[in-house]
Amino acid sequence: MSKALIIFAKRPSPGRVKTRLVPHLTAEEAAELYRRMLLDILAKTGQITDVDKFLFYEQWAGAAEYFAETASGGFICPQVGKGMGERLETAFDHVFRRGYDEVAVIGTDSPDLPVSFVERAFDLLRFPDVDAVFGPAVDGGYYLVAMARLHRELFRDIPWSTGKVLQRSLSKAAGAGVATALLPLWHDVDTAADLLRPELVDPDNGAPLTREFILRHQLRSPVFPGGR
Repeated sequence: MSKALIIFAKRPSPGRVKTRLVPHLTAEEAAELYRRMLLDILAKTGQITDVDKFLFYEQWAGAAEYFAETASGGFICPQVGKGMGERLETAFDHVFRRGYDEVAVIGTDSPDLPVSFVERAFDLLRFPDVDAVFGPAVDGGYYLVAMARLHRELFRDIPWSTGKVLQRSLSKAAGAGVATALLPLWHDVDTAADLLRPELVDPDNGAPLTREFILRHQLRSPVFPGGR
């Protein structure tokens, strides 16, 4: 079985990434945090040796050049499509057409995501009664989706950027006869409140650059040892 992991990413430009963290952070700080989250994800997924990596980047000025320098050891492709659903569908289609049997996609909003969750997604796809795997996020979206073949309906008529993304996706899957499995619940980093999660400053979370940023900017959780 040939496996591929798609990472959706953006060039870390001020005012273009992590805008919901402003004004809690400046636009420049938010971009720096995103850069660190991106690098942590790239380093972490690089530990998965039996999966080919594809980085799909949002197209704006300088993005192709940035990722050519930043993302080594994988394929680099532009995202194509008008919205998130179309971009996901197109990315999956592109990779499946290259002959891969199992494909998963993640973003860069969960730098402390355990590698074992990604590995588990591929394991679940081996079950005969599993067609698609979702990693549910606390905000109602999902941090991962994986399939053994493209189910286009999972990306159509979804209320993206709302708390109903996963619910609608599962409903679409059920209506189309696509059997799904769920990974453990996990968190995104989108808002100032998300920065207080104690997991982000756990020394064993595999996201050292993100952790250093949060500690340096005193964004620690008050319930974490040493937090303010």
